[in-house]
Amino acid sequence: MTVHRSAAVSRRSLLQAGAVAGGGFLLGVGLFEGIAQAATSDEIATTGSKLNAFIRILPDDSVTMIMPAVEMGQGAYTSMAMMLAEELDIGLADVVVEHAPPDQKDYGNPALGEQITGGSTTTLAWFLPLRKAGARARFMLVGAAARQWGVEPATLRTEGGTVFHDASGRSTTYGKLADHAASIVPPSEPTLKDPHAYRLIGRSLRRLDTPDKVIGKTVYGIDVRLPGMKIATLASAPILGGTVAHVDQRAALVVPGVRQVVVLDDMVAVVGDHMWAAKKGLEALEIDWNPGPNAALGQNDLWAMLDTASRGPGVTAKSVGDADGHLVGDDVFETDFELPYLAHAALEPLNCTVHVTPGACEIWVGTQVMGKAQTAAAEAAGLDPSQVVVHNHMIGGGFGRRLEVDCVTNAVRIARHVDGPLKVIWTREEDIRQDRFRPLYHMRTRAKVERGRITAWHHRITGPSILARWLPGAFQKGIDADAVDAAVDMPYDFANVQVEFVRHETPVVPTAFWRGVGPNANVFAAECMIDKIAHHHGLDPVAFRRAMIQTKPRARAVLDLAAARSGWGSPLKAPPEGGRVGRGVALLAAFGSFLATVAEVCVADDGSVQVLRVVTAVDVGQIVNPNTLQAQVQGGTVFGLAAVLHGEITVEQGRIQQTNFNDYRVTRIDEMPILEVHFVQNDEAPGGIGEPGTVTVQPAIVNAVFAATGVQLTRMPIDAKKIARGAA
Repeated sequence: MTVHRSAAVSRRSLLQAGAVAGGGFLLGVGLFEGIAQAATSDEIATTGSKLNAFIRILPDDSVTMIMPAVEMGQGAYTSMAMMLAEELDIGLADVVVEHAPPDQKDYGNPALGEQITGGSTTTLAWFLPLRKAGARARFMLVGAAARQWGVEPATLRTEGGTVFHDASGRSTTYGKLADHAASIVPPSEPTLKDPHAYRLIGRSLRRLDTPDKVIGKTVYGIDVRLPGMKIATLASAPILGGTVAHVDQRAALVVPGVRQVVVLDDMVAVVGDHMWAAKKGLEALEIDWNPGPNAALGQNDLWAMLDTASRGPGVTAKSVGDADGHLVGDDVFETDFELPYLAHAALEPLNCTVHVTPGACEIWVGTQVMGKAQTAAAEAAGLDPSQVVVHNHMIGGGFGRRLEVDCVTNAVRIARHVDGPLKVIWTREEDIRQDRFRPLYHMRTRAKVERGRITAWHHRITGPSILARWLPGAFQKGIDADAVDAAVDMPYDFANVQVEFVRHETPVVPTAFWRGVGPNANVFAAECMIDKIAHHHGLDPVAFRRAMIQTKPRARAVLDLAAARSGWGSPLKAPPEGGRVGRGVALLAAFGSFLATVAEVCVADDGSVQVLRVVTAVDVGQIVNPNTLQAQVQGGTVFGLAAVLHGEITVEQGRIQQTNFNDYRVTRIDEMPILEVHFVQNDEAPGGIGEPGTVTVQPAIVNAVFAATGVQLTRMPIDAKKIARGAA
């Protein structure tokens, strides 16, 4: 999911501070109020004063950060702690992090307005607020020391959680100052460090969460253990939209360890003492399903519906000049591109632990949307959200799947029929078949070329609106801002541009955000279309792109860096086993960042593709932790590699055909190319990086195949037979 940075974030940032019971003080960053407020410990306890991000400093010198974002492998805990610790002048190892409780208003992501971890917005949104929180806290601590010693604050310095007065040789720790600091009024706009004075930001530091993960101490949602807890697993209707007709429970109830069978209208769950008992009990059930109206639905039907919709009326998302008026005569190109359904297939399958009691519900889950999870649990339990307690855990892979709360809803529905705490675990097969999929997309691109450049561009996107369901306020005038992202703001300067969105909701198949979302479709279509034109005119694809970048020098910089580091233009050698080799390039300007990727491939005679090397140049503005940045790009590349080589969810007779990693492939070790990541260093505001690598690798590979074989692929995943036929 992609959003645009709000320029008002820094202006609305405010401080709330107050004493904490037992000593110390609490500092928070607020984003939705107009004035600073102070709160005492009693007020915090009795009125629930709302704070977005907190610094808690206690007399024992401990510094706790209450995290407004979720850690799901992207390194948020470390990078966010670095932002805060930098301005507070403490070491990274001195920060303890805690999950924030659900609170849509006050823990809302500044870029999104809700309590959401997604859209590659964590660093983008929190970079200034957290630094300001650290700077304000430091101001208060220094002020307390100055008052105690009777000196001017300007004569003091801080380092490592200690305030020093060099002239007198005095020093004291933050913990000893914490009580007194609560009475110091901080500035609304504190002085922040010059980037040249950074001690943490910009350094490659080890992640805070790694040690516990290595020794198995980290508790993910699936690891939760509660006294008296039972385990359940479930089967939903295998036909999309189907319902339960009849269940014969007798064989399941005699399986050792099975305690109960819960039958709902659209699913059946078996409750046992452990997962094995629940799983074997589920296998023993005899379930008759009502197929519903979609039993004849097939993938070809879905593609045909999408194609028909693409020819219908759309809504204009961007109009510059007169694209249609110029798209006439010679040198007009038109190509349609299509992307399939994709599953998320995170390493940690869906799970949720629930304890429903009269008048209360408690859940333990890993979610990207704590507020939505609390609301969903309340609705399913028939309670008010205030009666629901959510314990959030680290997530073993999100990719957008855990922006959805259907697993919370269904776990609560089942748990209402069970006494005591219940952990519900989806098998891998259920996790894939009952996913909320990356949508089918159809992109029709047209371009006019004059004097070696594209002068008119028409991009029509057809697909569902996830935002209309997920965040209705963001769906305006028939336009899904995410679906058209990276199409309305390309890195190129075309004089005439028309971008249209055609909303088409495919029947029954549930869709959701998937890592890279709208740019996945739009960058794929645009970058492949640009390559087609370059090859047709015998132009170098990098030089062709570079000539059309006038107003985005950062885009040109990453393109130049990727070309230089990849050896663009130098001969490629085929592997010893032979095959045709080629290089392809793709460029992205989205998520507040700029990326260029060059892929090298070898194509065998049977059309199979081996990706040999992927070189990516990245400009995310100020880099918080280079290690995290590199890992994010590498992870995104691997995720995108699987999509372009294998990724496809298909429907036949109303059923999802793929079930596990045998038929829904992820990238395997023997498929891994050499990965290189190179940074452009500057002091621009930070952008997002969780998704861009997934986006650029896909068209770069397709363009490399085109360079090697002359076959342009317009539907994913790669079709080896089509390549072999076309290149013969």
